[in-house]
Amino acid sequence: MSGRLLNDIKQTKPFHSVSLEVYINVVRTADELNRCTSSLLREQDLTLAQYNVLRILIGAGSAGLPCNEIGSRLITHDPDVTRLIDRLERRQLVARSRDCADRRVVTVRITAEGSAAVQACDMDRRTTAALAERFAKLSPENCQTLITLLEHLRTP
Repeated sequence: MSGRLLNDIKQTKPFHSVSLEVYINVVRTADELNRCTSSLLREQDLTLAQYNVLRILIGAGSAGLPCNEIGSRLITHDPDVTRLIDRLERRQLVARSRDCADRRVVTVRITAEGSAAVQACDMDRRTTAALAERFAKLSPENCQTLITLLEHLRTP
């Protein structure tokens, strides 16, 4: 154990287990990376979850997606996708419509304003640049190993 995490969080006692130390390292690292991207999104008054919804809807094209499908595609779990979409709709970044065949199904589509907000963020380019700087500390092989390890952790 390197002990760096202990110093970072000013903890004087060792962790009860290596698993706990790994977990806290993953959470701490994810938080640091999220803060980096969140600051870029703040310029457009968007949260990471809102940006994620807009990117999902861009990928869906003009057909849009039902709310439950959007929820299943989110990078981070959000228990209230409806409220998330409400906020985007109030800003006219998305529009909802009821399915003619099944009125229970609500389809969400990105609006021109929503597409413009995503383009204004220029997040793909800016995030790629910011993350490239962070991940330059790791070799391509180390990155692939990290991907594999994280995928193993997410596998039930």
